[in-house]
Amino acid sequence: MTQSVQERVIAIIAEQAVIDPSEVGMDQTLEDLGIDSLGLVESIFAIEEAFDISVPFNANDPKESSFDISSVASIVAAIEGLVAAQAA
Repeated sequence: MTQSVQERVIAIIAEQAVIDPSEVGMDQTLEDLGIDSLGLVESIFAIEEAFDISVPFNANDPKESSFDISSVASIVAAIEGLVAAQAA
C-alpha cells in the first residue's frame, strides 16, 4: 500500500524528532516536537528527496520563505500542493 503524502511527511518529521509517528499531531509546530533550525533544514531536504520536489524554503531566512512551516498541518498542505503541481 502506498503511503499518503501526510503519512510520509509525518514519518520524515517523526524521524527527525526521534519520536514515533503516532506522537506527531497535525496542530503541533516543529519546535513543539523538539526540531531545531538544523533539523528543519534536514527535514526539508528529506521531504524534497522523498517526493522529488523542490521546496521554496530559504534556510538562511525561514521567515522570508513562502513555504509555511507554522505547523505540521501547514507543512503537509504545502507539500500536497507541490506534489499536485508537479503531477499536473
